[in-house]
Amino acid sequence: MRDNPPVAKKPIFEGITPRRLRRRRPHLVAVVALDGVVLGDLAAPCEVFGRVRDSEGHPAYDIRVCGLRSKAASAHVNLTVRWPLTMLRKADTIVIPGIDELERPIPDVLLAELRRAIVRGARVASICTGAFVLARTGALDGRVATTHWRAAAELARRFPAIIVNPDVLYVDHGPVLTSAGAAAGLDLCLHLVRRDCGAEVAAHVARAAVMPLERAGGQAQFILREQPDVPHATFGPLLFWIDRHLRNDLSLPVLARQAAMSCRTLSRRFREHVGMTPAAWIARARVREAQRLLETTMLSVEAVAETAGYGSAAVLRDRFAAIVGVSPLAYRRSFSSVCASRPAATLASASRRSILRGRVKSIAGDAT
Repeated sequence: MRDNPPVAKKPIFEGITPRRLRRRRPHLVAVVALDGVVLGDLAAPCEVFGRVRDSEGHPAYDIRVCGLRSKAASAHVNLTVRWPLTMLRKADTIVIPGIDELERPIPDVLLAELRRAIVRGARVASICTGAFVLARTGALDGRVATTHWRAAAELARRFPAIIVNPDVLYVDHGPVLTSAGAAAGLDLCLHLVRRDCGAEVAAHVARAAVMPLERAGGQAQFILREQPDVPHATFGPLLFWIDRHLRNDLSLPVLARQAAMSCRTLSRRFREHVGMTPAAWIARARVREAQRLLETTMLSVEAVAETAGYGSAAVLRDRFAAIVGVSPLAYRRSFSSVCASRPAATLASASRRSILRGRVKSIAGDAT
């Protein structure tokens, strides 16, 4: 019988003191500060990411504001920028805040650095009109993206390869993200914290920042959609005519006759100059009118539906919720400028009178 092979009396690591594992480096966030930067958009990532701590209480993110020069001028203050633009080369996440003027030139060196960062796999997010900067890199081509609702049609017009959705708070494509304006930037940053660190950490940050945790990206921007500027004079009169005839038949043949174009030409040129289809424009025009009536009158939902060109209150509720994200009554409770202290009986009486007035006007219009 063979003897057992010799073994070491002591483990080979005896007497060696294990070296303490180095703490994982914080996630590096580079925030771009250009001339004309929107201060609220610049502050959002600094505020949200700056509040996140790891399990040992250390900052989970290393936030560095960087730019082309050591100074950046905004509408209200001049900023001192500590980090150069080359910081984008090592950043894990890059945030592009909004800019105050869409015509402001974007430096080629910034676009080159952004493209290089995207190729190597960095996560890039834009806030508000920062989407116009990100769009210049080509990273949004073929993707759904959003921006501030006032600039959405212009984004679609300038970059037709982008599928612009003006009705959401933010859009997450993994390595590329876009958000709407103002507070939506906070929502986007909190969403990224949830992705990186989990829901519990995100909830703690939301409580510390006194902001709601749950405003999903698909929630509507909850705004009044004003007509964007249409640079070509061709469609200005038609858009004005649409707003004056929302209660009428606004089918494509009717619009084509009004514009003195064929249906095919109208569809193509309308999309080129306005940034959306005629049907999408009409849907938003009717919602704009419904919002105005809900804010400034005490018309019943039925009367609002009739005035704004919907076939019924049920259709209004369905279309309104699809675009705005809430019911007409919920919108009225949040934004009505009419004195809320009026007695309920008086309001009901006013609504009945408004319906009767609308019907009388309709009958009179038919008679003429």
